[in-house]
Amino acid sequence: MKILVFLLIASLVSAQDNISDFMKNQRLFVSFAANNTEWEQNKDNKQCLKSPAKGNNEVALNKSDTISTAGNMKHNNLRHSVGSSLFMLGNFAPGEPPYFFQLSYSYMLTPNDIVYLEAITWTYMEPLGTYGSSEKIYPGKVRAYGIGTGYQRFIAGDWFMAVSATSFLQQFFNEEDSKIQSGFQLYMQLIAGYRLAFYEERIFIEPACALKYWPVNTNFPAAFAEIEQGAPKHIFEPSLNFGFRF
Repeated sequence: MKILVFLLIASLVSAQDNISDFMKNQRLFVSFAANNTEWEQNKDNKQCLKSPAKGNNEVALNKSDTISTAGNMKHNNLRHSVGSSLFMLGNFAPGEPPYFFQLSYSYMLTPNDIVYLEAITWTYMEPLGTYGSSEKIYPGKVRAYGIGTGYQRFIAGDWFMAVSATSFLQQFFNEEDSKIQSGFQLYMQLIAGYRLAFYEERIFIEPACALKYWPVNTNFPAAFAEIEQGAPKHIFEPSLNFGFRF
């Protein structure tokens, strides 16, 4: 699964590079056509070429400045965004679904600083520290409902770092699907990733890698705690979020 995610990330980065090269070529062609048309008009009107050339250079400079500013400022007028995770597609995979759902809202404070809120829920049946490779599973399942907040900082171009903390209410169910008890979990993440933006940066995808750590995990049933013994309280995982800016 992780190999497929990384291959998808590589394909997305390559596609964005091709789109950027195409747009650069289009801008060069438009600039050349504009220069040629201006020269022909000046020739027909028997005007001096020196003065129009100066004005034309100013126009070209202004266009370049506008394009550069739009890219660096990440469209300041689009301060809000909503998003989720493409990993929700895992709910359609064969076997017991994780019932994973995520919804986030972000607000851009500055061109490089973003704060966000998110609501997350999922179901898991094994220790999170060995998720996907556990030798033993719980005698039942855990259903978690969480609300979190985070901060994202663009550090170099479209490369970013982010931190988040989510508080989860956890409900424990036995093998008969009866609720046993409830507990609390504090779930923290340190994320490094890259933003791929499309359609004037209104749509974006963020492939990333996250260090996930849960220092607080309370009120586990005895049978669950026995399976949990020896499992790490952290894990490295890929992520693939997407969003829409407005």
